[in-house]
Amino acid sequence: MQIPPPSSRPVRVLLATPALAGSFDVEDGYGEGEVSEVSRLYVDEQLVATFHLDHDHTTQTAHVETPVSRVNHSYALCGEITIRRPAGKIEIHQVSGEGVLHEPDGHHLVALGARNFTEFYLADPDDPNVVERHPGRSSLCAAPTS
Repeated sequence: MQIPPPSSRPVRVLLATPALAGSFDVEDGYGEGEVSEVSRLYVDEQLVATFHLDHDHTTQTAHVETPVSRVNHSYALCGEITIRRPAGKIEIHQVSGEGVLHEPDGHHLVALGARNFTEFYLADPDDPNVVERHPGRSSLCAAPTS
């Protein structure tokens, strides 16, 4: 058998992609008084999900895969929530929050808003130790320019 010279051999290019170790789900739901919501979830500073909620789409769940090399992950939750006050007035609130997810693989997390839409964060109703919340707004979330 004759081996072709190097210049005529097929070249195989392998792109480095992280091996995935596990996954978790994040659910965002339409809150009382909301007219609409658009929110974004970042994990390890990468956009992993965008949620679009309104009266026709009251809940959405995203499946997030995690790389093999890490068990703890930073997260940021950014959004714009439009609400209708009891008197009928419409208000738009920019919301954000951040923290750390500790070994979230296999968990079902929920996005929550609190304190009159001044806090926005993830939580695990079954295991509060999975999510570490950091106070204040996330620096990763920039206000829309339009």
